[in-house]
Amino acid sequence: MSLPKTLAEDVSRNLVMVARLIDEDPEQAYAYARIALRLASRVAAVREAAGFAAYATQKYSEALAEFRAAKRMTGSVELWPVMADCERGLGRPERAMAMAGEPEVQKLDKAGQVEMRLVAAGARRDMGQLDAAIVTLQSSELASNAVHSWTARLRYAYADALLAAGREDEAREWFGKALEADKDGSTDASDRLAEMDGVEFVDALDEDGEDDGDDDGVIPEPVADAADDNRADGDEDKGRTPEA
Repeated sequence: MSLPKTLAEDVSRNLVMVARLIDEDPEQAYAYARIALRLASRVAAVREAAGFAAYATQKYSEALAEFRAAKRMTGSVELWPVMADCERGLGRPERAMAMAGEPEVQKLDKAGQVEMRLVAAGARRDMGQLDAAIVTLQSSELASNAVHSWTARLRYAYADALLAAGREDEAREWFGKALEADKDGSTDASDRLAEMDGVEFVDALDEDGEDDGDDDGVIPEPVADAADDNRADGDEDKGRTPEA
């Protein structure tokens, strides 16, 4: 709403493409995010989208800078877990652990707190503290029979940690529980169970299934219709991401 109408439309079109592509083609999503960032770097939603696009392409330093910028603009702590995970991606699990103990965690909603617990457990594993990772995941949310959006991922992480610790029977049980809660296929719990049972899957795609060159699914090029003189943020360096 803070942008001129034409510029706002150009920015929103790029953000829509980021959302559409970030899972299936993160590099292309990143390209759209960079254009949106060039057009409107002072809009918090743009900085957040740019952060997630960078995160999806494992550009963790850039993602962290964008998330920090979005946090400063909004005052919200909802990005705290993914910021901590960026620290893990940068090879700094001890910083992620420190963030897990900061007051910001208490301001997160339940989903955010579970996400922070997952990140903290991952940091423990990064540091070779497998038993501590298992303990970190043990919580009332893990023990609950209620199913939430994060339940499958929490159970899966616990099963994976148990398996890494050589506790196969317990791991199989929790992979099964993760599968029960995984209604949208957010984990590969079924594959992990099959792998533990010695089942192998073979790709049965025949020659007729190869790409026939049809370009019905061609992805449009990133949108940058607004000229630089229409930009609302006044950033002179078009190719530079402002410091976060």
